Amino acid sequence: MKAIAVHRGETTPRVVDVPRPTPNVGEVLVRTLRVGIDGTDHEVIEGNHGGYPAGADRQILGHEAVGVVEDPGDSAFAEGDLVVPTVRRPPGDSNPYFERGEPDMAPDGMYVERGIAGADGYMAAYFTSPPEFLVRVPDSFAAFGFLVEPLSNAEKALEHAVSARSAFDWQSESALLGNGPLGLLTVALLQNSFDRVYCLGRRDRPDATIDIIEKLGATYVDSRETPVPAVPDAHEGMDFVFEATGYAKHAFECIDALAPNGVAALLGIPENWTFELDGGRLHREIVLQNKALIGSVNSHVPHFEAAADSLVSFPDWFVDALITDVNPPEQVARAFERRDETIKSVVEFATK
Repeated sequence: MKAIAVHRGETTPRVVDVPRPTPNVGEVLVRTLRVGIDGTDHEVIEGNHGGYPAGADRQILGHEAVGVVEDPGDSAFAEGDLVVPTVRRPPGDSNPYFERGEPDMAPDGMYVERGIAGADGYMAAYFTSPPEFLVRVPDSFAAFGFLVEPLSNAEKALEHAVSARSAFDWQSESALLGNGPLGLLTVALLQNSFDRVYCLGRRDRPDATIDIIEKLGATYVDSRETPVPAVPDAHEGMDFVFEATGYAKHAFECIDALAPNGVAALLGIPENWTFELDGGRLHREIVLQNKALIGSVNSHVPHFEAAADSLVSFPDWFVDALITDVNPPEQVARAFERRDETIKSVVEFATK
């Protein structure tokens, strides 16, 4: 079967021919429909994040997928069910994080991530999975169900942010975030919960992402012209900041941008970068104004289920505007090369 892999010493993914997987006892065989490409995939092929499966000279890519159950085995799934797989798996035997149903909170060394760190991904015609790592989604999700995975990360970050403020009456009226695919998905999510949403980017008009932001009712802010603490409403402060840019300075600018009692969730993963900041002042600001910074990575089944529910409620036009590039496996190199020309690129293996 066809799969998309990156090989050691290379930074361009290519099509490989691998055997169709045979499910082990208790596993489900899934026929892949579509797999999304995101920034993490670029980091993986560039060698800046993740790692190859042990002893392997290549890694099958892809962690955002939607597929159809081909062989349910003895699971509760049925042949033909549409499913989305989660990403993390135990590295061999299970461990307390997986036993508690909290793999997304496991530290390094206590998990592998399919298509990212230590395990092959879903960018192949078929994949197998234990049923507990599959989430059933509506049949209408065949063309865009892979978006459940990135949106689940936003669901988790928001859940943790709200939990961090749950000890008091937290007024969540404004939000701030970035305008990559994850940022755009989060704009759509937050528009139902926040009175004002500002979306930061570094793009010139005309631009399709700005069009999406404004059509959703949010406000686009060019961060090259307006620093995070100077965004409209920043004199009063933002109740919630969702940082998905990976621009390291934004993590600290968030502190100034937050309102008293505000919370910022950091999801972007920056490269190493040394710069100066007034640590004492920022420390005082956090303490004296009851502000909070939380880190959030990965997600698990409840967040996937929440994401599927949210995706149903998004405007009909949104998904069509977000998915701008659909490619057969043979054109995957082109899909990766056109990163700056598209919003969300997809590799399509089959249609339902």
